[in-house]
Amino acid sequence: MILLKGVTFPLSDPVPIFVIFLFIILLAPIFLRKIRIPGIVGLIIAGMLIGDHGFNLVAKGRIDLFGNAGLLYIMFIAGLELDIAEFKKNRYKSLVFGFLTFIVPLSLGYLICRHLLEFSETGSLLVSSMFATHTLVAYPLVSRMGITKNEAVTITVGGTIITDTAVLLILAVLSGSADGELNQAFFLKLGSSFLIFAFAILWGFPVIGRWFFKKIKDDSTSHFVFVLAMVFLAAFLAELAGVEGIIGAFLAGLALNQLIPHTSSLMSRIEFVGNAIFIPFFLISVGMLVDLRVLLKGNTALFIASVLTVMALSTKWIAAFLTQKIFRYSSTQRNIIFGLSTSHAAATIAVILIGYNLNFVDEHVLNGTIILILVTCMVGSFVTANAGKKLAIIDTVDIPSVINIQEKILIPVNEEGNKEMLDFATMLSTDHQKAPVYMLTVMQDEDGLKQKMVLNNKNMESAIKQGAETKTKVFPITRVDLNVVNGIARAVKELLISDVVIGWSEKDGSTTSYLFNTLFGTTTQNVLESVWETVFVCRLQYPLSTTRRTFLIVPKNAEFEIGFSHWVKRITALSREAGSKMQICCTESTEAAIRKEIQKNRISIETSFKKFEDMEDLLVLSREVSSNDLMVAVSARKGTISHHSFMETLPSKLVKYFPKNNLVLLYPEQKQEAGMQLEPNTLSSIQEPIDKLGRAVKKIFKPKD
Repeated sequence: MILLKGVTFPLSDPVPIFVIFLFIILLAPIFLRKIRIPGIVGLIIAGMLIGDHGFNLVAKGRIDLFGNAGLLYIMFIAGLELDIAEFKKNRYKSLVFGFLTFIVPLSLGYLICRHLLEFSETGSLLVSSMFATHTLVAYPLVSRMGITKNEAVTITVGGTIITDTAVLLILAVLSGSADGELNQAFFLKLGSSFLIFAFAILWGFPVIGRWFFKKIKDDSTSHFVFVLAMVFLAAFLAELAGVEGIIGAFLAGLALNQLIPHTSSLMSRIEFVGNAIFIPFFLISVGMLVDLRVLLKGNTALFIASVLTVMALSTKWIAAFLTQKIFRYSSTQRNIIFGLSTSHAAATIAVILIGYNLNFVDEHVLNGTIILILVTCMVGSFVTANAGKKLAIIDTVDIPSVINIQEKILIPVNEEGNKEMLDFATMLSTDHQKAPVYMLTVMQDEDGLKQKMVLNNKNMESAIKQGAETKTKVFPITRVDLNVVNGIARAVKELLISDVVIGWSEKDGSTTSYLFNTLFGTTTQNVLESVWETVFVCRLQYPLSTTRRTFLIVPKNAEFEIGFSHWVKRITALSREAGSKMQICCTESTEAAIRKEIQKNRISIETSFKKFEDMEDLLVLSREVSSNDLMVAVSARKGTISHHSFMETLPSKLVKYFPKNNLVLLYPEQKQEAGMQLEPNTLSSIQEPIDKLGRAVKKIFKPKD
C-alpha cells in the first residue's frame, strides 16, 4: 500500500476511482490511437496499468458492478445489432456458413488444445468454442464501401447468429457443470430450465416490450430505462435457470431486436451509453486481470499465445474456404467472409473471462487471448478493407448515385479569406444558374452573443454584394452550437448541402498548438469525420483568375467513389471559369472514366492526361508546375475505396513541394460508416506499415531507365 498526502493506494473510495476511470475512457483511446493501437486494446492496456499487476492504483474488486454490467451490455448489443431480416433472406446459406464457422474451429481447436497444449477436457472445449465466436469488427468498413448487400457479407452476418448462439449454449453447459457432474439428471434439469427460460425471454419480452412502447409514448428516458431493466432481468433469469447471465443478455437483444430499429433514437442512446460507460468499464476491468509479465517468465506462455492466435486465424480461413467451394464464390468473396469472421472481440472476451473466473483456464490463456484479440482484429480489418475495395470495384453497378441532386454550397466563415472562398465557390457552379452559397458563422453561447450576431450580419453585407455581382445568391446564416464542427455538420444536414468549402488549417508552430492538433485533430480533420458530402479544402494565395493551368492529381480507384461524377463536373467547371487548361494526372482506368464523364456532360475544355501511377511522387511533378498553376489533389477519407495511407501526409507534401501555388484538396462524397464501432483505427494500425513495406519493395525492384 502506498500513502501519498492522505491518499492511500490502492484506492477504495468510489469517487477517485470513478474519476480515474473517466479520464482513462477519455484519454486512453486518443493517445493510443496515435501509435496505431486499437481502442479496445488501449482500454485493456490502461486496465493493466492501474490494476494490481501494474501500478496498483485501484483496489481489486472495486469495479465489479460496472465490469459485470459492461459484460452483460456488450452481449446485449451483440444480439440487438444482428440483422434478422438479412438472416431470413439468406437463411439456408447462413445456416451452412454458421455451421462451418462453428464446427471447424470447435473440432480442430479441441484437438490442438487437448493434445498439443494438454488442457483439460473442459478447458479444451471452452477455448475451442472461443475460436468459433467472432465479432463483426470490420463490418463498418464494408458498410462504408457500399457492399453490405453482397451475398458474401449477408451470409457472414447471418452466420454470426448461428455460431455465437451455439457457443453460448456450450458455455451454458460448462458453467452449469461447474458445481456438478455431467450426467443424465444434470442435462435433464439444465435442458428443461433453459427451455423455459429461453421461451420466457424470446416470447415474453417482445410481448411486454410491444405493450410498453404502445402505452408509454414520447418518453425517451422511460424507454431507455425499460430496455436496461429488461437486460438485467434477463441476466437474472438466466442465472436462476443455471446458466451464465450473458446468455440472458444476448437473448434479450435478440428478443428486442425487432422493437428497436437500428436507425432509431433509442438505438442511438443505447449505443451511446454502452460506448461511453458500460463497455469501457468492462474492458478496463478485463485489463486489471491481465498480467503480461507471465509472458516473460518462460516459453510456455508465448507458445500458448502463438498457438491460440494461429488456430483462431487458420480455422476461420478454412471455414471461409469451404463456404467458397460449396456456394462457388469468388476468391474475393472468400476473403470478405474470412475478414469479417476472423475478428475476435466481444463474445471472445466474455467467454474466456467466465472460463477464467470458473477456473477452467489459467492466466496463460487469458493473456494469450488478449494477444489473439489484437492480432485477429488487425488481420480481419486489413483483409476486409483490401477485399472490400476489389469487391466494390466489381460491383460498380450496385454503387449508389449521389443523393444530392440540388447543388448548394456552404462556406464556414473565417476571420480572413472569405472573399477568396466565395470567389472559389461561385466558380464551381455547373449550371447556367449559379448554385446558392450559404455563408455560415458558428458562435458559442456566451455573453454578448446578440451583439456579435448583429456585427456579423453587418460584415456579411459585403459578401452579399459580392455574390450579387456574379448573380450568385448568398445567404448569411448564424448558428449557436458547442463548437464549429458541430455547427457545420448540423447545417450540412439541415440545408441539404452538396459541397463544403473550407480554408486550409495552418498550424501556428507553437508546442501547445502542435500537441493539441496532434491529439484532437485540426478543425479540418474533425469536419471530414463529421461531413461526408464533397469537401474542398482551399489554400488560395492569389486570385483564381490568374490560373494558367489546373493540375488535377487523382488517386487509383477514385472513379469508384459515389461522388466521382459530381466532383468531375465541379473541377471542370472551375477550370473553365478560370479560363485555364487542364492537366489530369491519373491511371489509365481513371482516365477512361474521366473522359466518359466529360463527354457525357458535354464539357468543352482543353484537357490533357498524364499517366501517374504513384501519387507520392509529387517531387517529379513539381518540376513541371509553375507558380501560376492551380494544384488540385483528390484525396479520400479513411476506409473508403480510394483511400491509401500516404493520403495522411498529402497536405504537408503539397505545401512542401508547391509552396507558391494555389492548392485545393478535394474529398469526394462518400458513404458514412454505420453501426457501433469497438475498433477505431483498426485498419490504419496495420495497413500503414504494410503499405510502407510495399512501397519500399516497389522502389527496390523498380526497373532502371
